[in-house]
Amino acid sequence: AQAGQSTEALAAYNAAIDLDPASAQAFYQRGLLYQSEKKYEFAIADFTSANGLTPQQPDPLLGRAQCYLALGKTQEAASDLDEASSVAPGNAQIWMARGAAYEKLGNKEKAADSFSRAVLLRPNDDAARSGMTRNGGRAG
Repeated sequence: AQAGQSTEALAAYNAAIDLDPASAQAFYQRGLLYQSEKKYEFAIADFTSANGLTPQQPDPLLGRAQCYLALGKTQEAASDLDEASSVAPGNAQIWMARGAAYEKLGNKEKAADSFSRAVLLRPNDDAARSGMTRNGGRAG
């Protein structure tokens, strides 16, 4: 997939899933491939499968949330990001996405809190600082 051979990669992921339908990693990787091709509904299905096979893992939740955001399903994204942030509180990328989701939903308090947590993890991240300021948060 990284070499730009998405057709071959998709065939390999399909074969892996056929051989081991309980392979969360194969579903997750195929979901990333679909996501990169903007096939968000397919990606969501694969991230959901990966999440079902290995609950409480942040990566499938983050992937699915990013797809939901791309489709304008902000509430669904926020829900996944709430769960992902509780599972991986040290992941700044999750906090950034959560901040963006809550900002779109108009919840400045949760957006500011999310961006603030991202700033704590990445103090020099201008996007996190900007999000925090935009939503009324303060550097602590």
